[in-house]
Amino acid sequence: MPNTVVNDASESTTASPTPVDITRDDIFAGHEGGKLSVSITAPLDTRRALSIAYTPGVAEVSRAIAADPELVRRYTWTDRLVVVVSDGSAVLGLGDIGPRASLPVMEGKSALFKSFAGLDSIPLVLDTQDPDEIVETLVRLRPSFGAVNLEDISAPRCFEIEKRVIEALDCPVMHDDQHGTAIVVLAALKGACTHLGRDRRDLKVVVSGAGAAGVACANMLLADGIADVTVIDSKGIVSADRTDLHDVKADLASRTNPEGRTGGIAEAMVGADVFLGLSAGTVSEEALATMSPGGIIFALSNPDPEVHPDIARKYAAVVATGRSDFPNQINNVLAFPGVFRGALDARARRITETMKIAAADAIVGVLGGELAADMIVPSPLDPRVAPAVAAAVAAAAGEV
Repeated sequence: MPNTVVNDASESTTASPTPVDITRDDIFAGHEGGKLSVSITAPLDTRRALSIAYTPGVAEVSRAIAADPELVRRYTWTDRLVVVVSDGSAVLGLGDIGPRASLPVMEGKSALFKSFAGLDSIPLVLDTQDPDEIVETLVRLRPSFGAVNLEDISAPRCFEIEKRVIEALDCPVMHDDQHGTAIVVLAALKGACTHLGRDRRDLKVVVSGAGAAGVACANMLLADGIADVTVIDSKGIVSADRTDLHDVKADLASRTNPEGRTGGIAEAMVGADVFLGLSAGTVSEEALATMSPGGIIFALSNPDPEVHPDIARKYAAVVATGRSDFPNQINNVLAFPGVFRGALDARARRITETMKIAAADAIVGVLGGELAADMIVPSPLDPRVAPAVAAAVAAAAGEV
């Protein structure tokens, strides 16, 4: 039976989002047969065309590549192909649903690469959660692709896997749940601070969530010069006195929470200028009331934000969510298509912190005079974003 399950944004790139009703039947019809197909670059409708594209002509190209492996960039799609890789262990808000159930998400990610950045992309879901096997698989498949977008891999394994894949491969690699989120959050924070006339380096920031996105965002904010960052996980403030932290959280504890606070979200929120929600938890109105006036709230949990925007606006001057039916949607699609396009355009072997910060600057820079309290980042559908991000990332790659 059809029933409304999603409120999506309108196609406007500048106005505030307008709800659009989408039924369950609409969703399943849109996924019928998958969301991807392979198209050819020239018709194969004559004997001559077939002889060029396949035998005997293709042998000439294969011989040339065997003699000069660099020619694979020119004569195959490898140089422009991004593989979207997942083990299905942390898919959206659904958790560990396995590789097959994750495939619709990975197909969607590949479709976004093509739509927003003109990059070919294929999903690659792996029936293993063993880091050694995942790394080995990608090493052995390396001749087939030009870049790796790691996706929906659970923490803390995602940190190890990304690090090892980066070290093992000579091409751009990025775990988008970490760094795509961090790039767009930094862009949104820059937009909010510009609108409010505040120096973001003076902000007290509370990050709720110490998974892949929370850790990456905290690291990005620290790298940007924001010194007062406090991170909260399911057991409270990530602090140096805790003995239950894995290595990644322990490292974060050594560089955050400068006031040495202990306790939970209520203790962390007192005097905070920014609340960044990256967990499935909630924050009470009582805790929000202890924030500094005129602050910033990014409640990014989907589908249910940590605090409803109507409540958040009572305590903050700028409010953002991860949803498309409220203003200020913080969405990774603002970052990853352009980041990978720029890295591949520059033939970069790595996606560096400098390139990520350049991407954040490019995202907020698109708005120019359009910047407002309800538009601190562009719409995910804004066609200006991916080219601007790609150009900025490519330029930053050239400076390394």
